[in-house]
Amino acid sequence: MEIDVGVIKEKKKETMSTGEENGEPLSPMARVFQSPGNDCCVITMIGCKTKINADVIRSGLKENVSKHPRFSSKLSQDGLSWIKTQVNIEDHIFVADKDQNEIAEDGELFVEDYVSHLTMIPLDKSRPLWDIHILNIKTSDADAVCVIRSHHSLGDGTSLMSLLAACTQTTSHRDKATIPALKRHKRVYKDKVSWFVRLILAIFSSVRLIWNTFVDLVLFLAIALFLKDTKTPLKGDVGVESIPKKFCHRTVSLDDLRVIKEAMSMTINDVLLGVTQAALSRYLNNFPGKIRLTAGVFVNLMPDTGIQPLADMMAKNSKCRWGNYFSSISFPISICLEADPLVYLSKAKSAMDRKKHSLLPALAFSSTEFIFNTFGAKLGGTLLKRLVSNATTFISNMIGPTDEISFHGHPIVYIAPSVYGHAHALTIHFLSYAEKMVISIAVDPNVIPSPHQLCDEIEDSLKAIKAALLERGLL
Repeated sequence: MEIDVGVIKEKKKETMSTGEENGEPLSPMARVFQSPGNDCCVITMIGCKTKINADVIRSGLKENVSKHPRFSSKLSQDGLSWIKTQVNIEDHIFVADKDQNEIAEDGELFVEDYVSHLTMIPLDKSRPLWDIHILNIKTSDADAVCVIRSHHSLGDGTSLMSLLAACTQTTSHRDKATIPALKRHKRVYKDKVSWFVRLILAIFSSVRLIWNTFVDLVLFLAIALFLKDTKTPLKGDVGVESIPKKFCHRTVSLDDLRVIKEAMSMTINDVLLGVTQAALSRYLNNFPGKIRLTAGVFVNLMPDTGIQPLADMMAKNSKCRWGNYFSSISFPISICLEADPLVYLSKAKSAMDRKKHSLLPALAFSSTEFIFNTFGAKLGGTLLKRLVSNATTFISNMIGPTDEISFHGHPIVYIAPSVYGHAHALTIHFLSYAEKMVISIAVDPNVIPSPHQLCDEIEDSLKAIKAALLERGLL
């Protein structure tokens, strides 16, 4: 389906600057996402149980958006600082001017094509870098869809989720959305263990940490300089970051993931990576030869792994401050058809246990800041783009609201976040929401013509793993 450019109504620019000399400098990570070839946007599709009242959304945003410094600031002319500006909400809200009867009862296709078309329309840098698109189009799992688009330089997924939580209430009562803030686990030795044993364990752990960090650093540099993944039906070509992306999502039971996690003594993230390995192995079943396939797995570098209250993130000197505070690890995806689907889980857990005992994510984050501050955005952007393009995909897993939430009186069925503008033909996001796990996939349709097939493979792999556990009486 071809989308008329006129669907997105033209708006009159009324943005006013308050003076560029007082702008706040962009952080190094914000500059990363403003560099050529890494011009990334976060796009979040929110399915609602009711039709969306655009006037209600406008009214709510008028009251709150000016309070957030990133969503009420624009880029300076040199692109190096944020300039506070007066926000005209009308410039940022678009309503799809289509009637349901005009869409031939295929709401999913219209929404997919509309969002895909958005990836070819750059955000206007003379205004704050975000917009909202309201699609009162009925799909199989929602009565309307709200599409929120924001430039990645404004903040990472953790920051943006904290903002969404602050703007919503649970549907059961009028409190704010519940999102757990999890502390990172620290190993504590029991008193009965002798000091000598503790010393030996500490030495062994330190040596292992140094060795793992060294190995990961060598691999990180090799990927950034020359080590490329195998060219498969999942690997994008040169210039893939400029190709329109297509998005789809699937919802599975969070309880299924929990019971697998408990039965296999691993984390939810390990389960998701194991399921993804199984799904990609099934998808590439007929591809000949040995495959090297690397996924960048995002790592949250904030002290607490959950999503924090927005007020805490915006406070000065906060440890969990707003911004882009994440890194990634290079996760080797094992492409092999296993007779026992539980092997995929074991491989994922083994790889992640080793990756967790490494300082590379923090080192890579600090190195990125150093390169951008010392050598400038051109060199930093080039190295980052090579690191991304030489791998095959990114995988992200985020914690979302534990309860069903409502956005200005519109109950939310699902939240499906994704990104575009980076050099991958495939990106996979997982987000837990109200006892569900939402799988969101972004693809280059020239490379992966049917992203729904990948969603099917992930869902089928999850069912196969659960069936194997049931068969062995492990659940």
